[in-house]
Amino acid sequence: MQLISFDPYRTLHFPQAHYLKPELMNHHLDLLIAADGILFPQYWQINALLYGLKKRVFPSPASYYIGHDKVEMTRCFQTIAPQHVPWTLIEANTPANAERVWDTLPVPFVAKIPKSSMGDGVFLIENQADWVRYLALSPVIYAQEYLPIDRDLRIVWVGDQIVGGYWRMQAERGFYNNVAKGGQIEAGILPPEACALVEKLALGLGIDHGGFDIAMVGHYPYVFEFNRLFGNQGLSGLQGKIDDAIHDYLGRIWSDDEPGSPHPHQSPDTTPYNPPEIGGPDLHQVV
Repeated sequence: MQLISFDPYRTLHFPQAHYLKPELMNHHLDLLIAADGILFPQYWQINALLYGLKKRVFPSPASYYIGHDKVEMTRCFQTIAPQHVPWTLIEANTPANAERVWDTLPVPFVAKIPKSSMGDGVFLIENQADWVRYLALSPVIYAQEYLPIDRDLRIVWVGDQIVGGYWRMQAERGFYNNVAKGGQIEAGILPPEACALVEKLALGLGIDHGGFDIAMVGHYPYVFEFNRLFGNQGLSGLQGKIDDAIHDYLGRIWSDDEPGSPHPHQSPDTTPYNPPEIGGPDLHQVV
């Protein structure tokens, strides 16, 4: 299988992938046309690859389009599992809408800038001064109920399965669980309710590469968002499992006629992660 990669770090152990710099894409159209698939293009390349060159891409188009904007992502989640999305108000940023949202959501609540990541653009609104500062920064109002948690989960989904995950403990300064904001990583059992929710969302929306952020309030899971590109610092050996899962998945959906393609890793432990079944809901029960 001939593959083109636009991300050398995420495909470092894929011997069958040829790396191209994204900005030189149009200088190598012959290689792109001949390729069986394209790995990890940048967002701005997607339409040209899909509709201009008619190429298969990984991650999936849904992973790119839905994962690009928190507003679109939340609206998609609300169609698949509305009971598992925190109460969220999305409005154009106008004075009338800002006043209505302020009067509707109890304080404290959370406000987010739709296109942000790693904890940037996320604000805890505790008073009207916080609200005014947020409104000056965001083109769209995205306001969400505050959940009483001091940790959340990052669950890694690749292809059509969960490959791992970990807990993110709240930073010392409070509120933020993101590792980039000082949150601490802790290994632990992934609740089956959270795993079932991730599986339902990913399969339902066609997402094949994402780190899902899940909050547990008691035994009840809520989804915050997913990141198409996510860090691998959470667990030792996680990147190897991700590489193996990508290879196995693409081998099934892109090259069924090439079962002997080499694995990117030859690790003795390539067993895919399976969430525990005892006491856990099935996909129909989770909503």
